[in-house]
Amino acid sequence: MKLNKQNLSQLDKSVVLPSYTLDQRRQGIAHIGVGGFHRAHQAFYTDALMNLGATEGTGEGLDWAICGVSLREEDRANFDALQSQDFLFTLFELGDTPDTETRIIGSMDQMLMSTDNDLALIDKLASPDIRIVSLTITEGGYCIDDSTGEFMSHLPQIQYDLAHPATPKTVFGYLCAALSKRRAEGTPAFTLMSCDNLPHNGGVTRKALLAFAKLRDPQLHDWIAEQVSFPNAMVDRITPMTSTAHRLQLHDQKGIDDAWPVVCEPFVQWVLEDKFVNGRPAWEKVGVQFTDDVTPYEEMKIKLLNGSHLALTYLGALKGYRFVHETMNDPLFVEYIRTYMDRDVTQQLPSVPGIDLESYKDTLIERFSNQAIADQLERVCSDGSSKFPKFTVPTINRLILDDGNLDRASLVVAAWALYLQGNRTGDFKGENGVEYKIVDPRADFCKALVTDDVLVTQRLLEVEEIFGAAIPKSPAFVASFEKNLNSLKQLGVSKTLEKLLGKNA
Repeated sequence: MKLNKQNLSQLDKSVVLPSYTLDQRRQGIAHIGVGGFHRAHQAFYTDALMNLGATEGTGEGLDWAICGVSLREEDRANFDALQSQDFLFTLFELGDTPDTETRIIGSMDQMLMSTDNDLALIDKLASPDIRIVSLTITEGGYCIDDSTGEFMSHLPQIQYDLAHPATPKTVFGYLCAALSKRRAEGTPAFTLMSCDNLPHNGGVTRKALLAFAKLRDPQLHDWIAEQVSFPNAMVDRITPMTSTAHRLQLHDQKGIDDAWPVVCEPFVQWVLEDKFVNGRPAWEKVGVQFTDDVTPYEEMKIKLLNGSHLALTYLGALKGYRFVHETMNDPLFVEYIRTYMDRDVTQQLPSVPGIDLESYKDTLIERFSNQAIADQLERVCSDGSSKFPKFTVPTINRLILDDGNLDRASLVVAAWALYLQGNRTGDFKGENGVEYKIVDPRADFCKALVTDDVLVTQRLLEVEEIFGAAIPKSPAFVASFEKNLNSLKQLGVSKTLEKLLGKNA
């Protein structure tokens, strides 16, 4: 059954449908960067609130429908897919227990492509109806230099937007164009809410936007600084890239023909600072935790989940695995990652209100081990040059400062170096011959760093925007990195892990 409004009532009875009337939705949110994570997370929570309002007869949440926004022509196929099904999509939970759910999400009722009409997008963002603009633009999308913490105003796309403020190309150009229009028309500002995996994502968003605005219009900068709020958030739900196999699985199990469903794990979490200048949905009624300070939650999640993901995935790709759960079916990987969590990360974390860290780590092992979700290593390995400074380098810096054991953490970096290097024939294959591809906006730059075996350490570790200043200056880390890199080359992944874990002493 093709998914659209007309066919909703004919879907399989096991599929959970919106209990609210779709025609009663009114937009209150514009979301820039419509992908799998947004649809499995923010759109999911907003849909849940709409359903609760329908159940209780209050209509709550219906004035917070989402207008999706894409700034990239590469998203055209996904836009066409959603448009063909009235912007409905299936949320297809996959887990190893029978209590998973398949649900039609109706919280998005429109999507705009900037490449179709940039003025229409500016008008939408400037509309009084839009009270929250949210973002999932990837870790590297904020144009912040990780080594200095400064906005990279020299980038060509930023310079273009500064020269062409009425016809921008970047997220910052569009946001400033819309906020300038709101200011001129006396429309209240919106809340700008990042949902990306960044430490202090609200603070990073504020810094980037204000840096751009100051160069564009100092008076607009001052107005934004005073009127716009930037709540920090911790967001969490493992959401693989939707594959053809997922679409076929949904078709075979539920009879739904969905051109772009979203697959995800059953687990979902959102911790959010309650700092909104123009109203917000009552997301706390559907499980969102509001707090005055999200810092301990985000540090826990970024260092334990995201950092551990990186620790697993480059090693997994080198071994020849294709999915995260395959690495977790290997006892050596499980022992390594749990030891990394316990001995290297946990001691660095502050107490987290309401969270038992031992139980949280147990849950992470279970989530990484989810066989049904088939989370691709390629997805987690992508954009390493942006992920390392945020997910792994802070842990290493603290270990250096504390004179801690560096071998487990340096192995993560060594695995990335060998992953970027490939084999001697120029191919990128795991030990069993399974090919992998390097997905990173800076892939060519990163691969060039490791082409010379003699200079790998110097060229890679001294890239300050990735590894900062402390790591290349630490003789202990450099020695540990070189030891692990040589071991991976000479012994392979499994023997290196056995040696690291003391199993072949």
